[in-house]
Amino acid sequence: MSDFFSLPVHELVKRVKDAKLTSVEICQAYIERISKFEKDVKAWVHFDKKLLLERAEEADNYRKSGKPTGPLHGIPVALKDIIGTFDMPTECGTVLRKGKTQSQNAEIVDLLKSAGAIIMGKTATSELAYLGPSETRNPHDYSRTPGGSSSGSAAVIAAHMAPLSIGSQTGGSVIRPASYCGVVGYKPSYGLISRNGVLRTSYALDHIGVFGKTVDDVALLAKVLIKKDSHDQATVYYSAEDMLEVCRKEPLFEPKFIFYKTNSWEKIDKKSKESFEFFIKTFKKNIEVFDTPSYFKDIDKYHQIIHETDLSNNFQDYYKKSKNKLSKEMQSAISRGMKYTAKEYAEAIDFMKRSYESYNEVFEDYHGVLSPCSTGVADKGLKSTGRADFNRFWSFMGVPAIALPLLQGENNLPLGVQLIGDKYDDQRFLGIARWLEQKSKDYNE
Repeated sequence: MSDFFSLPVHELVKRVKDAKLTSVEICQAYIERISKFEKDVKAWVHFDKKLLLERAEEADNYRKSGKPTGPLHGIPVALKDIIGTFDMPTECGTVLRKGKTQSQNAEIVDLLKSAGAIIMGKTATSELAYLGPSETRNPHDYSRTPGGSSSGSAAVIAAHMAPLSIGSQTGGSVIRPASYCGVVGYKPSYGLISRNGVLRTSYALDHIGVFGKTVDDVALLAKVLIKKDSHDQATVYYSAEDMLEVCRKEPLFEPKFIFYKTNSWEKIDKKSKESFEFFIKTFKKNIEVFDTPSYFKDIDKYHQIIHETDLSNNFQDYYKKSKNKLSKEMQSAISRGMKYTAKEYAEAIDFMKRSYESYNEVFEDYHGVLSPCSTGVADKGLKSTGRADFNRFWSFMGVPAIALPLLQGENNLPLGVQLIGDKYDDQRFLGIARWLEQKSKDYNE
C-alpha cells in the first residue's frame, strides 16, 4: 500500500481509466490513512467518508458506462476551507462562520467536478486566511507548525491523506506551508485561476494555489483550474490544455538562474544557510548570486498597505459586530487598514506595476529566480504559522512561484527551494521547475 501513495497522480488517472484501479479503492486507501493520522495532524475541518465513498462509486459507475472521462476522473481533491461549496460547510477558520455553507460552488469547484474530480472535504485554514493559526500540526514533527494560512492543504499531502489539494496565497500561504511540510506548492500567475466563490481577503493580492507531491501533480491540477471567468475580472485568457505535456519537455537550453538571498537572509538559521549554500554550489554552473534589487525594500511596506486596507474593507462587518471574536492580529490589521489614505493605497497599486516592470528585465538573460521559501524549517510551536519574508515580493508582483522540497534543514526536516518565474509564462516555468526537480534527484542518487 505504501507504493500506492508514491504513485504520481497522472498514473492514478491512467489506472482508473484502464479499469486497473477504481475510485472507490483510491478513496478507501485515503480514508484508512486519515483514520490513522488525522487525530495527530488535525488537518481536516470537514470530512465525510460515507459521502466520499458514494461519490467514488458514482465516478466508477460513470466510467463503466463508457462515457468520456475528464483529466482527473475519480481522483479525490481536498479544498482549503475558504473555498465555497453548497453541500459542505465553508467556515474560513473563524467561529463567526460556524456551520455556514455557500449558496453555490466556487468556480474552481465546478471546474474540478467537470474534470471528474471528487471533492474530499475541507482542510484547515488560519483565521480568515490571515495569521490566527489553526490546530493543524506538521506531519514531520507534531510539535511544529505546518505553516499557514493553507495549513491543512499542505499537511494532507505530506501525511498522504490526499493526493491533491487546493489552497490560496496572499503573502506566503502556499509556498511556506509547502516548504515546511516537504511537498510541492505552486502559486500560478495572478489572474490565471478564478477566485469567484472563494473568501476574498485582497482583490489585488489573492491567488489560488495548488499542492501535490511532484511538479507533474501540480501541473495536472492547475491545468484543470486555469480558465477565464467573467465573475472574476482579474482572470485572463490563457491556454493551459497542454500544460502537463509542455511541463515534461526538456528545456531547449540549460537553465540559468539568479539566486536572491534578499535582506531576510540574516534571519535564516545556520543549518538552513548551509543547505542553501550547498545547493548553490551543486548548481554553480546554472546559478549566479546577485544582490537584491533596491526596490525590493519597499515591497513589504506597500504589500502591507494593500493587504490591510483590503482586510478592513472585506471584514468590516465582522469587526463592527463581533470584534471580540476576532484574533488580536486580525483586529490590529483591520484597525491599521482603516487609517490608510486613498493616496497611500493608489501609490501602493502603482508601485506594484512599476516593481514588476523592473523585475521583468531579469528574463532577458535568465530562466528564473531562486530564493529560500522561508527563514528555515518549520518553527517550533503552534502559536505562529511562520514568516512570509521570502514570499510577499512574488505575491505582490503576481508572478508564478513554486516550492520544491529539495533540501533538508535541522533535524532532517524539509526545507524548500523557491523558484520564481515571469508573469503568464507558467507553462515554460513549470518545465524549468521540473528540470530542477529531476536534476536534484540525479545529484542525490
